[in-house]
Amino acid sequence: MLENTLSASAPSPETCALLTEDSKTLSHILDEMGKVIVGQEEMNRSLLTGLITGGHILLEGLPGLAKTLAVKTLATVLDAKFQRIQFTPDLLPSDLIGTMVYHESSGEFTPKKGPIFSNLVLADEINRAPAKVQSALLEAMAEKQVTLGEQSYVLNEPFLVLATQNPIEQEGTYHLPEAQLDRFMFKLKVIYPNRSEERMIIDRMAQQHFPETRKVFSTQGILEIRNRVEKIYIDERIKNYVLRLILSTRKGEFIAPDEANVNSLNQLRSLIHIGASPRASLFLIRAAKVVALFEGRTFVTPDDIKSIAHHVLRHRLILTFDAEARGLTTDDVIFQLLETVNVP
Repeated sequence: MLENTLSASAPSPETCALLTEDSKTLSHILDEMGKVIVGQEEMNRSLLTGLITGGHILLEGLPGLAKTLAVKTLATVLDAKFQRIQFTPDLLPSDLIGTMVYHESSGEFTPKKGPIFSNLVLADEINRAPAKVQSALLEAMAEKQVTLGEQSYVLNEPFLVLATQNPIEQEGTYHLPEAQLDRFMFKLKVIYPNRSEERMIIDRMAQQHFPETRKVFSTQGILEIRNRVEKIYIDERIKNYVLRLILSTRKGEFIAPDEANVNSLNQLRSLIHIGASPRASLFLIRAAKVVALFEGRTFVTPDDIKSIAHHVLRHRLILTFDAEARGLTTDDVIFQLLETVNVP
């Protein structure tokens, strides 16, 4: 549909050749992760997408679904620094970012950096920590830096926070602030493996010696891919499609009849109390470029946007009481959104 308009703005032949190699590299990384992680391909691809784009990821799933193992495996494959932090009600900000240590001999304070100074940080059960810890994490996620004493310290790049929360345990948990939720590029729902995948897990993991992975790429290479991904072509009609999707979640924003089904749009908006922020538009475009790269393309298609719409929007839409009373979820509303807005 869009291929005929690509010639004027497509990446140069040299860049296309590099992007083709990048696509093969990403497939190689996923294959290496697949030696340990059975199934969960969407989670693995999303981890790589977050690392390349600099977007953080919130994982919601029951225990035992390889969330921690996936991050550790990715760190091994990229030879990246990895830290796991178990969030608990008594966790302090200093347990996360570090603190200033006084040396009696010199009479000076020096920084002792915390586990946040890593490439991959797993914030396990993030909703169990109090507001002060969430605030410290929010600065790291938003600014890619932390403050110790009077000094700010830049975090390592690439930097990815992968936060998990258990959907069934609510006792002793804190509600994540909306501002912090909006900082996450994706919210993924991790589900059980199917029958054949679980049999593979039994065959592969029910023994003393687990499968091992090796380093096949580097964090510096990820940063180079990040720079090249920016050059993937996205047509103006795709940008306007993203804009229509986001504006359709907000009341009062004008959408022309040729842009969406008006009756469906009115019904859709009656289900949404708070719509998506401008970050949703940015994350949709950034992540869609990586999706195109996974597929070996140098341009973005509407299907790339659709494939990640649920991940980007499900934690940004706040439904009305009426929608919740009818048993609707944000995923149901996003399905309706994708059906309502016309595709270029």
